[in-house]
Amino acid sequence: MRIAWEYLSPTSIHYLKKYIDQRNILMDLSVIIVNHNTKKLCTQTVDAVIATTHKISYEIIVTDNSTKAGEVFAYNDERVHIYTNIANNGFGNACNIGAKKAKGKYILFLNSDTVMQEGTLDKCVEYMRSHIEVGCLGIKTLLADGKFDHGCKRGFPTPFNSLCYCLKLHRLFPKSRLFGGYTLSYLSPDETHEVDSVSGAFMLIPKSTLDTVGLFDERIFMYAEDIDLCYRIKQAGYKVIYYSDVYMLHLKGQSGLHTKNTAVIRYFRDGITIFYDKYYKEKYPAPVTFLMHLAINTKFVLDLVRAKRSK
Repeated sequence: MRIAWEYLSPTSIHYLKKYIDQRNILMDLSVIIVNHNTKKLCTQTVDAVIATTHKISYEIIVTDNSTKAGEVFAYNDERVHIYTNIANNGFGNACNIGAKKAKGKYILFLNSDTVMQEGTLDKCVEYMRSHIEVGCLGIKTLLADGKFDHGCKRGFPTPFNSLCYCLKLHRLFPKSRLFGGYTLSYLSPDETHEVDSVSGAFMLIPKSTLDTVGLFDERIFMYAEDIDLCYRIKQAGYKVIYYSDVYMLHLKGQSGLHTKNTAVIRYFRDGITIFYDKYYKEKYPAPVTFLMHLAINTKFVLDLVRAKRSK
């Protein structure tokens, strides 16, 4: 049947194309994992996804931008698609490459140093199906020692939120909405909440949402690319949800990208600067922007000094 596009309104064309796209999607979920010199960890992550996911159809896409030959990922399973020889142009770039190849209705960006738990992805997809207003879902995340990973639910780093965080006011007043705007320390980790941002270690997003807001900003090499994407998702009118009914482990530090790594310190400085200038520079007076840039660069220098002293 030929569709007479010229007789349809722009709105009708939009929804018809969206319907056709959804009919052409072959599975529920595409899991996008970037492997950068983490072959052993990545294998563990893929093993866990396969072992704990039973009720949905899915594929796993591994984009490999490793710089060490012995760390290139390999896996023998028809559900796992591996793309190697990718230039190391950052985390967001590698995620975007995987997302463009995805066939799932939902896209999950998952870190290679995570361990999924039984039924987690099944329940997450079920939640998304029944909450069509959600544009991004993050989940409760625990560190290797069992402690809560506070990065899995955050507010946006506005100048005021950043000031409170730097002054540690969220620690002095953990139940305060005013002072806990960045860490969201006043929100229970055991309850599901709408938040500003979730961690890039686990971001479950409908493909239709990504089609609307775009993929990761590749100017951000790593760090702050997750906040940037969540910001655009909320700008488009979708909700960002922290989902507490399931959890995963996040083996931070084992990938080598720890806070004492000077390259990581530099990427963090660059990423948060790009984010601030992109969304807040025009909203606040020049002196506020000057102070924010000063604070970001002061933290950058102090972190470099600490990293060198720890060696």
